[in-house]
Order: sequence, then structure tokens, then C-alpha cells
Amino acid sequence: MKPPLKRNDLVYPELSYEIIGCAYEVWDELGPGHLEKVYQKSLGIAFGIRKIAFEEQIPYQLKFKNEIVGKGILDFLVDKKVIVELKKDNLFSKSHIEQVLNYLKLSKCKLAILINFTKEGIKFKRIVNINTDS
Repeated sequence: MKPPLKRNDLVYPELSYEIIGCAYEVWDELGPGHLEKVYQKSLGIAFGIRKIAFEEQIPYQLKFKNEIVGKGILDFLVDKKVIVELKKDNLFSKSHIEQVLNYLKLSKCKLAILINFTKEGIKFKRIVNINTDS
């Protein structure tokens, strides 16, 4: 059994470590060049093997004055507290970061992890929602 992570400066350090470990496991086995949906399905399998609670492809609605003005789908919600968004890019684009920030705002989750499956390996960015106390 591994010892718990001793980090007071990170949000959900142990869960983040498990999530990112699953992403590396997927990339190590599949390698580069696959569609995003292949990595997503594989990551779901890896979560299941590690017994990490998750929901996949969660629809959400953006409302203004009780009218739906937009819709979207979260790739993963892990343990009902961490949003995981997958991309297949070398760089973290401004639009992808803004997308994840919007997901955090809508969901009121405290943490999102943006994971890029690149030709060279996994790149990830932890994005913290500073506007929530949950």
C-alpha cells in the first residue's frame, strides 16, 4: 500500500495523482495518434480497473433567465468533484482552458484536469476554481 501524499498546497492531491496515473497508463499502452474518443474510452476502463468512481459524457445546460442558451458535455466527472477534460493537442489552447473554466463555474467543482494526449506523451494542467468553497 502506498503512503498518502503529503501536500497541503494542492486540491485533491491523491485523486489527482490517480487520475494522471491512469492517463499515463493509457498513453503507455496505446501510444500516439488515436482519436480523442479512443483515449476517452480507454481512460474510463483504467478508472474502472483502479476502482475510481466516475461519470462519463455528462451533459450540461447553460441557462439565462431560465432559458437554455447553450449545451455541452463534460468528458468525465471523477468522484463527483474533479472534472477531467481530454484533448489531443500539443499545446494548451486558450479556448480549451476557457472551456474548462466554464465547466468549473457551471459545476461548482473545485478542480479540473485538462489532459492532452500528444505525440510525445501526456501533458496535463490542473485548473483550480478559486470561486468556490465546496
